[in-house]
Amino acid sequence: MLQTTEATPPGTVRPDVGAVLRDHVRPLADEVDRAGRFPRESVRALADEGALGLLSSPAHGGGGGDLRQAAAVIEQVAGACGSTAMVLLMHYSAVSVIERHGPDDVRRAIAEGRHLSTLAFSERGSRSHFWAPAGTAVPAGAGDVRLDAVKSWVTAAGKADSYVWSSRPLRADGPMTLWLVPGDLPGLSVRGDYDGFGLRGNASCPITAEGVTLPARAVLGTDGQGLATALELALPCFLVLSAAFSLGVMETLAELTARHLRTARLEHLGETLAQQPVTRRQYAQLRLRTDSVRAFLDDTLDAMAAGSPEAPVRALQVKALAGEAAAEVADGAMRLCGGSAFRRDLGVERRFRDALAARVMAPTTEALHDFCGRAGLGLPLFEEAG
Repeated sequence: MLQTTEATPPGTVRPDVGAVLRDHVRPLADEVDRAGRFPRESVRALADEGALGLLSSPAHGGGGGDLRQAAAVIEQVAGACGSTAMVLLMHYSAVSVIERHGPDDVRRAIAEGRHLSTLAFSERGSRSHFWAPAGTAVPAGAGDVRLDAVKSWVTAAGKADSYVWSSRPLRADGPMTLWLVPGDLPGLSVRGDYDGFGLRGNASCPITAEGVTLPARAVLGTDGQGLATALELALPCFLVLSAAFSLGVMETLAELTARHLRTARLEHLGETLAQQPVTRRQYAQLRLRTDSVRAFLDDTLDAMAAGSPEAPVRALQVKALAGEAAAEVADGAMRLCGGSAFRRDLGVERRFRDALAARVMAPTTEALHDFCGRAGLGLPLFEEAG
């Protein structure tokens, strides 16, 4: 369990994490990326600042914040360290379910910054099709349940205090059931260390459950209704915060690129790169893509806050739009900064690698395009719902 140095005052929302970014996240970001090390110090500092409990109820000592405030935090952190931001993003997505259906002691621990959670949805058998778990839940006697599964990618694997875990239903009809699984239960094992292309410190690893036993009361919501719970709570949170993550990376890439263009010189011309018309036009395209994502994200948050009928589709669209835009801006920044972008000290290549993650994190861009097409054509999102 995370240890914090101070408790967050009840009912306090503190979305300004500037001091944490300055003193902890930014100084550690390069080492986290280079070594593929979990950013525990940064996560602990964010917990001390009240960030882990931002979405938690004031009744439990949390911030009582909303999705817009969480998006602002994720954007800021992502611009500094993608790995830390992804850990926080998945925590918020898990908290969205725990706050509705979890036990009071866990909710209080999250609110006080003493508990880190995450989602455990994707599996080896169904890959990015998170809505079709292959893992099982079966009665284990005396009111207990046995879980068996091979989860393929779990952020903060082996580091989180709990997992919002999907399985096939225990007894009911339906596609899946959700459980709150403590991270230290016997039978849970993390396979290997994450040594990836980007987000190198987010500890995204496979987790195997072999005969993991927990009380049946650990169910989150109703048996068989896990997909409905995920679609109502976890998925919208994940989609919107993923867009905020992409936006944070894009803003930093644009800033780093602008700084390079203003200072790098063509000595034979006596001019900076920023004084070249072609370069300015190319930079303007990066800025336009970034500003377009911000406008769409703001519109999505407005729609969700107002309970607009368009909100569910907006949430699907915004991750797809932001993820692809981030990849384009990252590629453009690499091109504009030239050979300098390949050096670690400029900071562009790390963000380039982190920017590509949104495309392949479930739901992938291709899946989101299909969902949006289905919604626009009046079809159910999932064949099982037809």
